Amino acid sequence: MLRGDWGEARFTVEIADNDSERAQGLMHRPSMPLSAGMLFIYERPQQLSFWMRNTLIPLDMLFIDPEGRVQHIHHRAVPLDETPIPGGDGLTHVLEINGGLAKRMGISEGSSVRHPSFDQGDAVWPC
Repeated sequence: MLRGDWGEARFTVEIADNDSERAQGLMHRPSMPLSAGMLFIYERPQQLSFWMRNTLIPLDMLFIDPEGRVQHIHHRAVPLDETPIPGGDGLTHVLEINGGLAKRMGISEGSSVRHPSFDQGDAVWPC
């Protein structure tokens, strides 16, 4: 779930929390339901960069820090483009949703994300 000055949104997410799931991501899928997404989870804060190799649908990528705060949004990543998409440093999560949805809903940097994978003692929006 996300919230910010723009309101709240709930997504049904698939979890990618190991190397093979993160490597596969949303590759080779022709579509994704509007209220769906994929949440990539990393064990420690790090610099994250994604690409769209073998990804057939445009995506918005929300790069999130360990406290659950959206630090950067890459809008409408181009299908099949292998250009690296840097998200920044000190990140532990990336939420991929359908391309254009973040702008349409008003989701912005600084928004809060709620999910049990965040350390609940440090989360800006604990479960």
